[in-house]
Amino acid sequence: MRDDGGGGCRGTGAITTQRLRSHLLSEPASSLGEAGAHMLAVQAQEFWSGRWALAVRTDGQPALSEVDAAFDDGALVRSWTQRGTLHIVRSVDLAGMLAVTADRQQRAAAGILRGLAIDEAVLATAERAARQALRGGNRLTRDEFADLLRGAGIGTERSRGNHILSALAVRGVLAFGPVVPREGGPTRDQFLVAVDELPSGRVPDDPLAEMFAGYIRSHGPARVEDFRWWAGLPIGMARRAAEAAGDRVVEIEAGLFAAPGAGPGVPASVAGVDPERDSGDVVALPAFDEYFLSYADRTTVCAPDLAARIGPTLNGQVAPILVSRGQVIGTWRHSVAAGRHHLPPEPALVTDPAVAASAIEASLARVSCFLAG
Repeated sequence: MRDDGGGGCRGTGAITTQRLRSHLLSEPASSLGEAGAHMLAVQAQEFWSGRWALAVRTDGQPALSEVDAAFDDGALVRSWTQRGTLHIVRSVDLAGMLAVTADRQQRAAAGILRGLAIDEAVLATAERAARQALRGGNRLTRDEFADLLRGAGIGTERSRGNHILSALAVRGVLAFGPVVPREGGPTRDQFLVAVDELPSGRVPDDPLAEMFAGYIRSHGPARVEDFRWWAGLPIGMARRAAEAAGDRVVEIEAGLFAAPGAGPGVPASVAGVDPERDSGDVVALPAFDEYFLSYADRTTVCAPDLAARIGPTLNGQVAPILVSRGQVIGTWRHSVAAGRHHLPPEPALVTDPAVAASAIEASLARVSCFLAG
């Protein structure tokens, strides 16, 4: 499903200052586990992008291998948690998120499944085969999953296999877990594992309210319309989520919510901003990053003409971005293709001539160090 939010009112410098903190970009988490718990979900169609999204929000510049270790031990998984889009989440948070979003995702996908002759009987057969194959800690590559379907008499042509895979993930049957080793470059693939054999967490008593509170904690200040877009829910359901969140969120102005004690205008000395990440530094964020993409109104952090060039494009792509003082000031590019991943990232577009080239180079050097690890 293609992501395509919209825009409206313009924000303030106070809002972007607080969003930098909420996103752990000025006050990074002490560990990858803490970053994953705080962010709740980071978009990750491109696997390496989602991994960098967590690493850039973690103190100490963790390497790619450290992020991959969290998938290998089952702490992190990647699945279709909302909007029909892949996100990285902690395995203990997966069931709670799907309790809110699964029905909406299944309704959105129903027409595509009908067009591919994927009915309930096909999905039931696929689920039985997958559960049996993944039992006891076994795992499958995507190709092995396709072979499994064909062995069960299910055709995988015309992307049927991929749509069956996502449907089973939304049902909470399987998820992407440990990384598949790759020679000559960072891995882009993961093994499929059984969800019921992952570390499990308790589904909250009110998962909808919990999801709204988690979104505001990690993305606020933000509006109900932003949450609606991010979660892929109807506006009425999003409003109910805000009401149910109660004192876990604070309405700092009409329709604008923040975490308690974290409203705009809080001095950096009180907010706990990391002095090593001065607000004037440039931060290189990955494709589909939450800081840009996860709002209905992106003009708070990005000028409309630049936002149109970043995406989502007609084919659903969203470019990696450069952020300075809370504002998106450009884009960058890098290839993780085998034989090219060692080449340094480079800026593709910079709209603010006042930003020092050395600051941009330093931000991209952090990406290089991450991928090299």
